[in-house]
Amino acid sequence: MTRVHDAAIVGAGPVGLLVAALLAQGGADVVVLERAQAPSASTRAIGIHPPGLAALDAAGVGDRVRGEAALVRGGEALRDGRMLGALAFDEPVRTLPQHRTEALLVQRLRALDPGALRRGESVRGLRSVADGVELRTDDGIVRARAVVGADGTRSAVRTAAGIGWERRDPDTRWVMGDADDTTGQPETALLHLEREGVVESFPLPGGRRRWVLRVDDDTGPETAAGFAALVRERIGVDLEGLEEPSRFAARQRMARAFARGRIALVGDAAHEISPIGGQGMNLGWLDALALAEAFAAARARGAEGEEPWAGWAEERRAAARRAMRRARFNMAMGAPRAGAALAVRDVAVRALSSAPFRGALSAAFTMRGL
Repeated sequence: MTRVHDAAIVGAGPVGLLVAALLAQGGADVVVLERAQAPSASTRAIGIHPPGLAALDAAGVGDRVRGEAALVRGGEALRDGRMLGALAFDEPVRTLPQHRTEALLVQRLRALDPGALRRGESVRGLRSVADGVELRTDDGIVRARAVVGADGTRSAVRTAAGIGWERRDPDTRWVMGDADDTTGQPETALLHLEREGVVESFPLPGGRRRWVLRVDDDTGPETAAGFAALVRERIGVDLEGLEEPSRFAARQRMARAFARGRIALVGDAAHEISPIGGQGMNLGWLDALALAEAFAAARARGAEGEEPWAGWAEERRAAARRAMRRARFNMAMGAPRAGAALAVRDVAVRALSSAPFRGALSAAFTMRGL
């Protein structure tokens, strides 16, 4: 007879791995199906916000993250080299390259269940069966009482479940690259709100800093030299030790439902949020933590055969809508401005960083209330 797992997680990114670790830690029999043969070391999310760190703590990896990550204790907004406003965070944001966070989660999962992660195994289809869901993979059939799709924006699980994917906002184009930190502010995020578009930078471990530029279209710089020239043109800073940049589109998308039957969607499979600052990854971790709690409650009441996600799905969809509103505001503030619109933005930034609004803005930047 084919083994029936308590849960099959599709996708071994940071969100899928956290789901798996949380469920395995709670005593569930899990399997993680990942199509890639090896983990990626490409430049991706770095920000770990306080609520996300709490989710990592719940899985037993928070202290390891603290030991490797850089601290971001606050931020400054500038234009033409002049300070518009500053924030200090009650709790720091931490930064750590995504591949290191994933490696720590893999280590934790292997300590809990050495055979749970199966790489090089793509999901080709799925169907509901009497005792759960049957997944067809490259290596045969996997059966589970529940399935969690954590397989990204092009989710095969979402498609197979027949769940629609809605576009919420127009795309914006960005380029990012990592360089030596020569700012003299190793614990401060810097937002240069320039006429041509925002230039953001965030501390990284090892004395490095990530630089992110908004560009008009797909013709942004493809080389380190071109990237450095654009930073120099906009804010007059010369970058040192710059790696080759990568381009990406900031998108806002959301699944029409986060659950259907015994299938749930988390992370980028459920919602694609502007990735600047690791917002999408952290939101996915909060999905994972709430999902694990819902799953544990269903098991505790002996209801593994029921649909465990209904209340969870509505709560997390509401959280994703709040995150999208915040991201929409951030994208608007970083757009190119000129003339009166530029002056209005300067006034707004100064007002938002003043005492009456500072606490709410700090909470939004550190992803409170999601």
